[in-house]
Amino acid sequence: MDLKINKDFVLKTAKGLLEHNSPTGFCFDIMELIKTWTNSLGYDFAITNKGCGIITINGQHSHNIIGLCAHVDTLGAMVRSVTSKGTLKFTLIGGPIVPTLDGEYCKIRTRDDRMYTGTFLSTSAAAHVFEDSSTKKRDPENMEIRIDEVVYSKEDVKKLGICPGDFIFIDPKTTITETGFVKSRFIDDKGSVACLMGLLELFNRENIVPEFTTKIFISTYEEVGHGAAYIPEDITEMLAVDMGCIGDDLSCTEEDVSICAKDSGGPYDYNMVTRLVNLAKGNDLKYAVDIYPKYGSDVGAALKAGNNIRGALIGPGVSASHGMERTHYSAMENTIKLLYLYLTTR
Repeated sequence: MDLKINKDFVLKTAKGLLEHNSPTGFCFDIMELIKTWTNSLGYDFAITNKGCGIITINGQHSHNIIGLCAHVDTLGAMVRSVTSKGTLKFTLIGGPIVPTLDGEYCKIRTRDDRMYTGTFLSTSAAAHVFEDSSTKKRDPENMEIRIDEVVYSKEDVKKLGICPGDFIFIDPKTTITETGFVKSRFIDDKGSVACLMGLLELFNRENIVPEFTTKIFISTYEEVGHGAAYIPEDITEMLAVDMGCIGDDLSCTEEDVSICAKDSGGPYDYNMVTRLVNLAKGNDLKYAVDIYPKYGSDVGAALKAGNNIRGALIGPGVSASHGMERTHYSAMENTIKLLYLYLTTR
């Protein structure tokens, strides 16, 4: 299909999102950034009491309201306690693969806006000291954060203003290669948010009006299970845009738009899934249909909360979810094209 997606805009937006810290519960800064971008494209942006965002695209008709959703919150950590030797114990936000955190850089933000750097480490970090340095289990009980300050005690750390409940931002290590790969933590789900922004840029640039009024819902608590528990009550069907899984018996690749037929919450709406498959197939998009038994989405949260909607799930294929993730621009482009078709073709 001949649809001019602004590649530079999509990748620049993805990089800006990925490099902006927003673990679940700390999304107010990034929502202001998204609001600025959205307003510059000519669309209204409202923020709910919960801190989620709603972008409205007026359509040709309004007797049905189509919802698109993606989440901007990421995995992360918080300070759990301060040890007697001046290191930090941490509690997880969401479900990062903890062994991948060993050796990762991070930032600790205090309640009074001071920022300190540090490193996630095993409590047996030195090979020249600990016999179990390479075999000790990497989990929160056996790991800590070394702060880049001269501290030797709990009291030293207290003087820095660091205390339990402070957020810990994990370095995303965002890199975009010349071959089109996006490498970073938290492509789940900032890659999809970038796709939605790319869709808005396309609609604005080409003066495209969808068939039905569309509301884009940017959620902020997806990683802990209740991101889209509330959605605008006039939405009649909702399409979640979230990462596609890769591996095991799955057919999705880093170039595909994934269409999920079923996840841990059960099958998605048959007619919506069928229509998505037919649109992808009929327009020669690179796509895959898969089952994700270890996966849940904002549509699942909306349905469990009692919203009377039909729901489905698509998104760019992402490798190594909840670890050092990677996707390819092709997957993002195929996702944007499928979203365009879904909103403009009936």
